[in-house]
Parts: sequence; structure tokens; C-alpha cells
Amino acid sequence: MQFDDLLTEQRNHRSTHIDRESTLEMVATINREDHRVARAVQKQLPQIAAAIDAAYPLFDQGGRLIYVGAGTSGRLGVIDATELQPTYGLSGEQTFGLIAGGEAH
Repeated sequence: MQFDDLLTEQRNHRSTHIDRESTLEMVATINREDHRVARAVQKQLPQIAAAIDAAYPLFDQGGRLIYVGAGTSGRLGVIDATELQPTYGLSGEQTFGLIAGGEAH
């Protein structure tokens, strides 16, 4: 896989000059981009629902959800995995996060 080819690794041309914008322009740019995320997710709702429907029976039979990441995304995955436990009554064996650079076990 070539990471440079991934859309998520490309420079966002709509925010290239965000460092030269006024504070109001800056937050408006961020807000516009946030709206783009919501619209993109909305277009994928059937696929997201299908993935949940496929995973649920496996998860309910002892399957696990494991977050893997590095840097900020890794930390957010660990936080989300931890939050799923009290929110949905899951155990630490069912959902957990692995973060690059953590302790070796």
C-alpha cells in the first residue's frame, strides 16, 4: 500500500492557507470541512449498517474489537475502546486498544 496515494494522507487544498486567515475565517473553514465529513458518512450509512449487522453476531459470541493505531489516532482508539466498556457493559477482553510505542508484553 502506498500511503501517499491515500486520500486521507493528501493535503487538503481547501485549507492550504488557513494559517493566513482571520480567526473567523479559520473557524469557518474548519466548520465547512466538518460538514463535509458528516455528508460523506451519510452517503455510507447502508454500508456502515451492514458492517455492524455482520459484526454483531460474531461480537456477541465472544468476538473482540481491537483498535490499533499510532500517535493521536492510537490514543483516540484507546479512549474509545475504554469508553465502550462502561457504555455498553463490555469487558476489557472484548474491546481494547493497541498503540504503537506502548509497553512490550
